[in-house]
Amino acid sequence: MGTDRNTVIGFVLLGVLLIAYIFISTKNSHELQAQRMHYDDSVAGVRARQAAEARQKDSVAQAQNPTVAKPVDTVGFNAAINGVEKKLTVENDLLKIVFNNKGGQPVLVELKNFKSYDSTPVKLLDAATGNGFSYTINTGSNQSAHINDLYFRDGQVVKNADGSQTVSYSLPAPNGESLTHQYTIRPNDYRIDWNVIAGGADKLFSQGNFNLDWHAYLGRTQLYSAIDRRLVSTCWSEDGEFDYMSRGTEKSFTKPVQWLAFTQQFFNTTLIAGQGTSISSGTVRVTKDNVDSSNTLARAEIALQAKFPVAASVTLPFQIYYGPNDFHILDQQAKGMTKIIDLGRGMYSFVRPINVYVIMPIFNFFKSNIASFGICILLLTLFIRLVTSPLVYTSYLSSAKMKALRPEIDAMKKRVGDDQQAQGMEQIKLFREAGVNPAAGCIPALLQIPIFFALYSFFNSNIGLRGESFLWSHDLSAYDSVLHFGFSIPGYGDHVSLFALLAVVTSFLISLYGMSMTPDQSNPAMKYMPYIMPVMLLLFFNGLASALTWYYTVSNVVTLILQFVIQHYIIDHDKILAKIQENRNKPKTKSKWAERLEQMQEQQKQAQKARK
Repeated sequence: MGTDRNTVIGFVLLGVLLIAYIFISTKNSHELQAQRMHYDDSVAGVRARQAAEARQKDSVAQAQNPTVAKPVDTVGFNAAINGVEKKLTVENDLLKIVFNNKGGQPVLVELKNFKSYDSTPVKLLDAATGNGFSYTINTGSNQSAHINDLYFRDGQVVKNADGSQTVSYSLPAPNGESLTHQYTIRPNDYRIDWNVIAGGADKLFSQGNFNLDWHAYLGRTQLYSAIDRRLVSTCWSEDGEFDYMSRGTEKSFTKPVQWLAFTQQFFNTTLIAGQGTSISSGTVRVTKDNVDSSNTLARAEIALQAKFPVAASVTLPFQIYYGPNDFHILDQQAKGMTKIIDLGRGMYSFVRPINVYVIMPIFNFFKSNIASFGICILLLTLFIRLVTSPLVYTSYLSSAKMKALRPEIDAMKKRVGDDQQAQGMEQIKLFREAGVNPAAGCIPALLQIPIFFALYSFFNSNIGLRGESFLWSHDLSAYDSVLHFGFSIPGYGDHVSLFALLAVVTSFLISLYGMSMTPDQSNPAMKYMPYIMPVMLLLFFNGLASALTWYYTVSNVVTLILQFVIQHYIIDHDKILAKIQENRNKPKTKSKWAERLEQMQEQQKQAQKARK
């Protein structure tokens, strides 16, 4: 098998793995939609029954005593049942946070340095979408209330000496209990400290259980949200081990949870258990929305339970991270949070070290000296090709040797006829005599597989590319649409990506050049392979980030140049023929494996003759 044939097979293997990756990384939209509808219907049914029961109880109470409008709690939380909502805005250099005295918590968090698809600041928390935290406290004998239904006293802001700001909300409780939400916002920090300070905790909470409910919401932030939807995931650290859920819908925790994140392509919200707080158990239920026109990516209902010693007073420290999926920022938050960024997960986790220790440092080095991300990608491509050039040269040298042996291979085939087994035996013998390794041409093609998957993950998750333009691409983190159809073509999409077209055209030229270097075109599959592979690549590349298709285009152009220069100006075909003849004249020593192989082939040949 020739080197060019090996290269084509390598590309086929790359295409097959790419198909598998995309298939595994995406969920059947109809199945997800059915799950979402079933879940929504179930929730709606439960809420409807609860509302009906509440209305029935109110009707009975009103009939028995028309003067009763609301139940009266017995502990002293009357002042917290009714109130007027009052908002309080606190900012640092990175965040704008709006607090509400109802619930004593943030109701809006905006990232000041990032814009959404509609040019408004990215919102990672908006109570209008049902997003927020809540927990239940005991308000009396067999009575309880959700904290986000109660009115705290007006928030107090204290500016600290280190530049941080502390916001405190206290709940009116005149009978000895006290409850305070204390938030600390530091300068240039996406993380907020949240302390729940409870006096009379043994009365407010049953058996030392703090049951926290988190209604999480991920909204659309990208103009083209297909990649953003695909990369929605829930990540966590359970008993010090990182894990994630991107395709599943439900997860239960049985070991201590250090942190839990709800994340999309470039942003995440993470709840971190502070020092001395133990999240001992919990469940996560995720509902994804795969409708492209929807501004909702996914929702999650998260129930967590934290344990604390039963005592009169207790402080439960938490931290909440509202911010970008930036590797260096996440590295300063909590152990393992950098793995929120998908630089290689699951069956593709083998590419994560390539990204973390090779591609990312080199790319950051280029970026620190060059303003254009497109030029940085070009330089990264040249660097990768330079590092892999020795293997590429070996491949082309093997190709030249195979081409030099082609006349002898053709003569051998005429001599032995259509006997495939005999052809294989004679060809192996010919290669061994000439000192040619036919497998050498496969190595560069196989080497592209981990590099491609590493860059696929890197470019999809690199927040630095977000909103960066290059040539005609307005956003290197998304596909470069130069034409929208207004309708979707199955398997292709509703647009034309010019970088994808260039990548496919250059791949086609590489295939044609490779086939021109292989005189034997008797295999029909090999004849049509240069036309089949570009079509497959076009279907896959059209929806990929333009940073990746730009890389692939540059890499293909470099390949074409290298092929031409090496074959016509570096490799001396006369010297190759002389070297092959020199190898033939050397005494050959057969390994035991080669001797056994020849014996087996000879026995099979004799058996075939006997049958004939």
